[in-house]
Amino acid sequence: MSLPVRYIIIVLFLIISIHYIVSFTHEPYGRATSLSNIKSKILPSKFGTPASDTLENFRPHSPTADDLAELAAGRRANASFVILARNSDLSGTVRSIREIEDRFNRRYNYPYVLLNEVPFTEDFMSRISVLTSAKVEFGLIPKEHWYQPDSIDEDKARAGREKMEHDNIIYGGSVSYRNMCRFNSGFFFRHPLMEKYRWYWRIEPDVHFHCDIQYDPFVYMEDHNKVYSFTITMYEYEATIPTLWGHVMDFARQHPEFIAKDNSLNFMSPDGGNKYNLCHFWSNFEIADMEFWRGPAYTAFFNYLDEQGGFYYERWGDAPVHSIAAALFASKDQIHFFDDIGYEHNPYTHCPKGKGLWAKGKCTCDPLKSFDYDGYSCMSKWDRFVETGAGQH
Repeated sequence: MSLPVRYIIIVLFLIISIHYIVSFTHEPYGRATSLSNIKSKILPSKFGTPASDTLENFRPHSPTADDLAELAAGRRANASFVILARNSDLSGTVRSIREIEDRFNRRYNYPYVLLNEVPFTEDFMSRISVLTSAKVEFGLIPKEHWYQPDSIDEDKARAGREKMEHDNIIYGGSVSYRNMCRFNSGFFFRHPLMEKYRWYWRIEPDVHFHCDIQYDPFVYMEDHNKVYSFTITMYEYEATIPTLWGHVMDFARQHPEFIAKDNSLNFMSPDGGNKYNLCHFWSNFEIADMEFWRGPAYTAFFNYLDEQGGFYYERWGDAPVHSIAAALFASKDQIHFFDDIGYEHNPYTHCPKGKGLWAKGKCTCDPLKSFDYDGYSCMSKWDRFVETGAGQH
């Protein structure tokens, strides 16, 4: 055997030996260089696209069969979680992120964007950043997106707040709550940190995710042409939106080109639009397509509503604004109910009941205490609308 060949064999032996030693002593390297991972890079996934580099971002733990099945798909959407929080919301934000990580994101590593009208403290940012291996960005909301605009008649707005406060309407006297509703209605998807993403999952401080989410809801939405999703639907406080529906119908009459052919108007109105039944999707949980909010229909719709001043003269919430827009400008099959996502925002909980979803998701919620068919829920109306396309009188 010639000397050069002998040297080559020695070098190869050393490389292979080092590879095996590092594989056994460094778990991430071992997973990244495994035959199954290399195969997933080369062969098409079940979705027909090459698998992405998700195994390298996998949080250190022993992978379950569900972990491996989901990661084998290897595809992610252009998506982010978005959390609107104040520095005082730190404990609740920690709990929310810890739960969504444990139930879902430790397998997918989707990024987080946290937004605040004032700068986040160093303590807030450091305590949040250690919760996940995913990218976390902290953003300051531009003043023009948050504070009450100069076009609002403050005397009129103050009178409206005082009346609501006198009538004991929740957040009736709060300007900051109105700022938040207006921001969530028309501006969060315009924030510079959100502009690079198409899909978002809204998470509030101090919410709970009760079930394992064993697939990617973002990819599901993308593959099934959905634009908006929810877990809880309920009635709005009529006293907070006395003129909203009238303005909605005025806009619809002015812009018939924006109304979807197979819309969900009958879910919200029993008489073709004359009266609003107050049903809406509870927007503290949303997974949705920001291209829908950024599109011409919703842009014109929000600008029209903003000009009416109802976010401040009354107390229009982002939940009815988003819900009505989705009902009018999207077809009904583009709105999705995530029955299998167990979600709680005190005092209401959606807990999966049927088709073995509760057991499959290893849920911690009590199905008998799910809000779905509570007297204040609109779920029965949604069920009937989906089944028949008709509203409920």
